[in-house]
Amino acid sequence: MSESFKQAFDQEGYAVARGVFGLDEVERLREHYMALRKRRYSDDVVGVRAGDRDPLRRYPRMAQMHRWDEDSLRWLLDPRLRGLLVDLLGAEPFAVQTMLYFKPPGSRGQALHQDNFYLRAEPGTCVAAWMALERADVGNGCMLVVPGSHRWPILCTAKADTKTSFTDVTVPLPVGPDAVPVEMEPGDVLFFNGSLVHGSAPNTTDDRFRRALIGHYIEGDARTVASYYHPALRMDGSPLQLDVSEGGGPCGEWTEQGTIALTGEQLVTRSHE
Repeated sequence: MSESFKQAFDQEGYAVARGVFGLDEVERLREHYMALRKRRYSDDVVGVRAGDRDPLRRYPRMAQMHRWDEDSLRWLLDPRLRGLLVDLLGAEPFAVQTMLYFKPPGSRGQALHQDNFYLRAEPGTCVAAWMALERADVGNGCMLVVPGSHRWPILCTAKADTKTSFTDVTVPLPVGPDAVPVEMEPGDVLFFNGSLVHGSAPNTTDDRFRRALIGHYIEGDARTVASYYHPALRMDGSPLQLDVSEGGGPCGEWTEQGTIALTGEQLVTRSHE
């Protein structure tokens, strides 16, 4: 790992490692998840509706696949990811989540948010490893990040526009910083801090998916995490039981298009130390 890679992560809250996985590996994983999407739905946060007009109902994200799929578990604990995470964090991480986003043509994005709002890792924070399974660009809704926002506390939330976001919660940005796109090629991995404000815009293409495989990890000194993420795994695959944090849950709850769930604002003022 280059010094500039870690420097970018420390200064901006995110960094992209290019070509971590080969194109043949990426293609196999992409085909694997498309096959799983066709035949296994029971562990989804939201179910499949094959004929629905909403593309994300036809291809909803998958979550916690590593608990029943060996390929997902192998990827989550891959030595290449482990090595980069250790270099970035200076310690062994614990693995707590896998997700697969399909993001088919015409689908909504996800409003700006902070991952540790959901994971509640303490002390410290969580870290994501977000791997592109095909080219991710502005057209098909690549990741958007707010550089330097990893230094912010976990912010108060507001309602999001569910015409453009499949979740109904967002974080309003203060005046000044803007979200910038992170364009990636297949096999690139974006690492980012759990307090970094990020999200994505809709996929406006007619014929391109934006599939991505994500692993979430928590810093090795963390002793608490939301119950949804138990049990945590050491990078050798052995389970580790941590204390349960109040609240938290999956990274963003599904909301039907064009409606806003009447949950009210969730005022969270926990600071990230």
